[in-house]
Amino acid sequence: MSKSIHTLVSDIYSLMENRNTPKDVDVDVEIERFGEAMKSMMRKEFKPSGRGDARKLRLSAIGKPDRQQWYSANKYGKEKLQPHTYIKFMYGHMTEELILFLTRMAGHTVEDEQKLCEVEGVKGSMDARIDGRLIDVKSASTYSFKKFKDATLAYDDPFGYIAQIKAYAYSEGDTKYGWIAIDKQNGHLCYLEYDEEDTQAPVYDFIKYDIAERVRHVKKVVEQPEPPALCYDSVDDGKSGNKKLAIGCSYCSYKAHCYPTLRGFIYSTGVRFLSTVVNEPKVPEIQLKEV
Repeated sequence: MSKSIHTLVSDIYSLMENRNTPKDVDVDVEIERFGEAMKSMMRKEFKPSGRGDARKLRLSAIGKPDRQQWYSANKYGKEKLQPHTYIKFMYGHMTEELILFLTRMAGHTVEDEQKLCEVEGVKGSMDARIDGRLIDVKSASTYSFKKFKDATLAYDDPFGYIAQIKAYAYSEGDTKYGWIAIDKQNGHLCYLEYDEEDTQAPVYDFIKYDIAERVRHVKKVVEQPEPPALCYDSVDDGKSGNKKLAIGCSYCSYKAHCYPTLRGFIYSTGVRFLSTVVNEPKVPEIQLKEV
């Protein structure tokens, strides 16, 4: 069976099980390439000059909610991340590089890594093409991974992954694209592909929108004198009578601007952000800080 993007996951699994690379793969070259990618990543993490202007519009974030875009572009202070969160982001990026390494080791082609893309003057860098297909590599929680595995991402995409890859595809003239996702908690992999020309696909109505118009819209939003409406409503925190942030708000660095009395509590499943506290939680509270 010939290799293609559709055999990638099984080929990587086979590689890890047997530790046998195809004859045309130069293992030493690929290991060196992976090492250079790791060094480049660490330089960006620890050299101030390696960090770009977070306020500048980027295609990677073009699908995020309007209000978040406004706060970012208008230089509002961001929530200071906890040290462990920085580490989590770091190993997420490392894992994504690992997937590209394993892709090559399994005998698949990887091209156009970090190729510059542009839509309506807003720029970004695509992850790569694997076997000719435009691909974004995602390191995901088990909850998010299930959306890739079950092909339900189009119905619940709070981080704007679809708009991100649509922008790259628009810039490249592609209508078919996909994600290689890894569940960072257990190492499972999956491939999800969407085709904008497949009008019969269940997700078609959710992915057919004009991404160039989305970019133009965001550019107008960030120029407004006041922020747009709240992105999501708070939701009930079980039967406690408290209200917690929707997941899209929980991961936003500007949530304290939307909810000045916001409080965070440490549960066994992670931090829970409460916008309304009726009954005081009996768990430790964290202090929310801005930079």
